Amino acid sequence: MSAALAPAAPAASPVAAGRRRRTRHRRLVVTGLVVTVLALVVVGLCVGERLYSPVDAVRVLLLGERVPGASFTIGTLRGPRVLTGLLAGVAFGMGGAVFQTMLRNPLASPDIIGVSAGASAAAVVAITLLGASGPGVSVVAVVSGLVVAGLIYALSWRRGVQGARLVLIGIAVGAMLDSVINYAMTRAGVYDANEALRWLTGSLNSAFWAGLGPLAAAMAVLVPLLLVVARRLPILQLGDEAAAGLGVRPDRARLALLLVAVALVSVGTATTGPIAFVAFLSGPIAHRLLRGTGSLLVPAGLVGAVLVLAGDLVGQHLLVARFPVGVVTGVLGAPYLLWLLARTNRSGGRL
Repeated sequence: MSAALAPAAPAASPVAAGRRRRTRHRRLVVTGLVVTVLALVVVGLCVGERLYSPVDAVRVLLLGERVPGASFTIGTLRGPRVLTGLLAGVAFGMGGAVFQTMLRNPLASPDIIGVSAGASAAAVVAITLLGASGPGVSVVAVVSGLVVAGLIYALSWRRGVQGARLVLIGIAVGAMLDSVINYAMTRAGVYDANEALRWLTGSLNSAFWAGLGPLAAAMAVLVPLLLVVARRLPILQLGDEAAAGLGVRPDRARLALLLVAVALVSVGTATTGPIAFVAFLSGPIAHRLLRGTGSLLVPAGLVGAVLVLAGDLVGQHLLVARFPVGVVTGVLGAPYLLWLLARTNRSGGRL
């Protein structure tokens, strides 16, 4: 009797139901990307001229056991290669997503607006004209990436920064830096030119444990820092006036995001060279997978890792000849860039 008189439970709010549905979808996408990255890591460790089992990889890398053949192949060659590709992909993906989201422009990617070109140009000049090598080249590349990004930001400043103006100035600065690279290559010897080409194509062929340590240490600092400063990214997307009304100083918040994102991209570039279009593609792919809901940073980083690891596997094992990963990602990214420009032109939109 009392059950019959009890009031009916209120129907679930459509807003709350939609929020739960989006949360479930986001968790599903992120979980799928993590599983894909782990699968690519296992394949990268086990597949090559000689096949090894995942158990051998675990025994070599995690348990430190000596396994005939696998200790050298996995422990010395494939292990640092796969881990470097993973970390560099995360760095490029997260850095590119910050630029594209902050400036609300899919073309505002570090490898389009000249930031990666700045790091590469400095590295090539240091190698070919100054005879630098090893960690010194990496330091020069990181510092130069920050300087070039600051220069582009300053040149595009006019009572604030607009995405289209920054993209156009960045493309112009990138073109000038390409001229610097071409000049340095014409003055280089054969050995230095071969070493410098690594910076221009983007490759994991020089990935060893010695270079992985500084990359991992820098990522351990920069990724958490980026996640902290990116909390104000949704507010910046509302516009400067709205952000100021909510108590956020847009210029200071934008500069902090820019510095950390450029540092992340420059660290990745210093280790592998500018792997083409990974920063450019990761954000839009993550946006489509998430259907435009939630922060893009972590999903974009995972997409970047998928692009680098999958591109390296394709370039090493599935083509008639071996190609650096930057060549494979360049083949994927160039058509997307042309499609994006054509779609913008048809819709009468701006850059």
